[in-house]
Amino acid sequence: MPIIDRNLAEPLRRRLRHYPVVMVTGPRQSGKTTLCRTVLPDRPYVSLEGLDLRTYAREDPRGFLGEYRRGAVIDEVQRAPDLTSYLQGEVDEDPTPGRFVLTGSQHFGLTDAVSQSLAGRVGVLHLLPPGFDELGRFGGPPPSLLETLWTGAYPRIHDRGIPADTWLRDYATTYVERDVRSLRNVTDLDAFSALLRLAAGRTATEVNLSALAADAGIRHNTVRAWLSVLEASFLVFRAPAYRRNVRKRQIKAPKLHFLDSGLVCHLLGIRSPEELRHHPLRGQIFESWVAAEVFKAITHCAEEPRLRHFRAAGTEVDLVVDQGTRLILAEAKSGGTVAPRFFSGMRTLGESLERAGLAIDRRLIYGGDLLHRRGGADVVPWNRMLEKTWN
Repeated sequence: MPIIDRNLAEPLRRRLRHYPVVMVTGPRQSGKTTLCRTVLPDRPYVSLEGLDLRTYAREDPRGFLGEYRRGAVIDEVQRAPDLTSYLQGEVDEDPTPGRFVLTGSQHFGLTDAVSQSLAGRVGVLHLLPPGFDELGRFGGPPPSLLETLWTGAYPRIHDRGIPADTWLRDYATTYVERDVRSLRNVTDLDAFSALLRLAAGRTATEVNLSALAADAGIRHNTVRAWLSVLEASFLVFRAPAYRRNVRKRQIKAPKLHFLDSGLVCHLLGIRSPEELRHHPLRGQIFESWVAAEVFKAITHCAEEPRLRHFRAAGTEVDLVVDQGTRLILAEAKSGGTVAPRFFSGMRTLGESLERAGLAIDRRLIYGGDLLHRRGGADVVPWNRMLEKTWN
């Protein structure tokens, strides 16, 4: 099984030079354990997944930590949430940088424990499924666009050659039956599964809580809470509307994006890359893939993604990457042919923002293979989009 170099490795090393505790969170099976053990090959590793060690950490946290005075990588630490309170005393006594690395796949569980006890003592990083540039390090010929969208980016699919539809089916089942079942505010797993599939059908669209609630047969507030669960699990993210006052009738609803296109295809019942070719949601899936690639590229630089979208009367831009005094306006088109209308939204919004003194970079990410410039924008092939800087 190949061990690929992850982009987050260097930010992790930097954090280890400054904090006594570093926490690496992310979705299940994104490669957190492999990353930490690769960066710290000589550091003791202990997983709280096993009942014996989990019981030890819960019932005798002082004794457990006493076994690792020189530090350790502690995996699935959210399974012993009280451990972080005792870890506080340990690192206050010896604040040597880089002693402990905590990992966990349930961000919502880790956040509560860490915020109460390790504030100011911990560096926090998020590891998501590999970006397209990272996947290229597994070797082999580059996949086609449709194969890329359908397969997704979870490492085990690529490093073990597991059929994507098989692995993603098991992953979705495990997520609902194991992770979600542990949440107090999710009591109806069937309804939650239905919402998950409905949300997949709305990837790259503006969030309409009332419509989702009506289709799922659940309450509006329940939809809101469960979407927060999906965000905390790193399965989706919401891109807020860009709100600089350049249009009066601006749409302010956020856009929903799934972080893995393969999971979207699985949830929608798309059985092969070829079936995706003529699927009515191919354009939306591609747009979310582009947004997710940008989100991952920025996150894996240990920076906070500030992704927005824009829609006002007659003007739409798929993605606005907000960098303060500089904005990247991006459109995502899955086809291989570039049409003049693809540039109109970026041109209209960009001209308004330039008059306000902002620097604007326009990019069209498309399903073709020719890198060129047209209509005042860089036209970038899908498999070269990460050659551009997004942060």
